Amino acid sequence: MYDRNNIFYKILHGEIPSKKVFENDVALAFYDINPVCKVHVLVICKRECRNLEEFVQGSSAEEVKAYFETLTKVAEDVLGLGRSGYRVLTNTGRDAGQEVEHFHMHILGGESLKGVL
Repeated sequence: MYDRNNIFYKILHGEIPSKKVFENDVALAFYDINPVCKVHVLVICKRECRNLEEFVQGSSAEEVKAYFETLTKVAEDVLGLGRSGYRVLTNTGRDAGQEVEHFHMHILGGESLKGVL
């Protein structure tokens, strides 16, 4: 069950500030407070869902497409990573390293990511 006490829910509702990169009706993108590389942005879904599976199962095809179009727009157009390249990552569950149970994806880039998992 989705817990509205998570940090991303609070960021979405203006209870906690973030360094916003982009926002639309589908997602909010902001800089990670603990970056693992030069550019580390989180793109969080505005729906209440805990992980990728819940997002896909509970969304229409149009919503899924809109989220991934937003993710690509942020990486390529807003952050300018299209030329040099970037990595997109999501974690589902504790064993995968998911720290916040709200569906989100990481955009990593701005440098060589050979040593960054």
